Amino acid sequence: MNVFQAQILTPDGPVFDGKVESIRVPGSEGDFQVLINHANLMSSLDVGPVTIVDATGKVQKFAISGGMLDVNNNVVSLFAEAAESSNVINIERARASKERAEQRVRDSSMDQVRAQTSLKRAVNRLKIAGR
Repeated sequence: MNVFQAQILTPDGPVFDGKVESIRVPGSEGDFQVLINHANLMSSLDVGPVTIVDATGKVQKFAISGGMLDVNNNVVSLFAEAAESSNVINIERARASKERAEQRVRDSSMDQVRAQTSLKRAVNRLKIAGR
């Protein structure tokens, strides 16, 4: 079986750690996929979805808020500022965050870069949760 080790780590602790067939990530220069025997690399990550196909073929999705990815000798370490599995995202909280971020984007006195980033994170969380 063509599997390798992958982990998603946050400041609050690990969110995923296991054998995988593939992992797709939101690279800062565009999405990309890592498979077994991928070349070693480091990449910055953007806000977006992470899709893992685990060793059993089960697809797992995570919403991340940016970070870094390290691929080294068939071990993938994803260091995220925040990461949530699709099955633990609080939909109501994510919707409320999206509404607040949309209000901030409309308010010209707000820091627009931060407001747009907050909106992007909220939309990503809702997308991963399937809403």
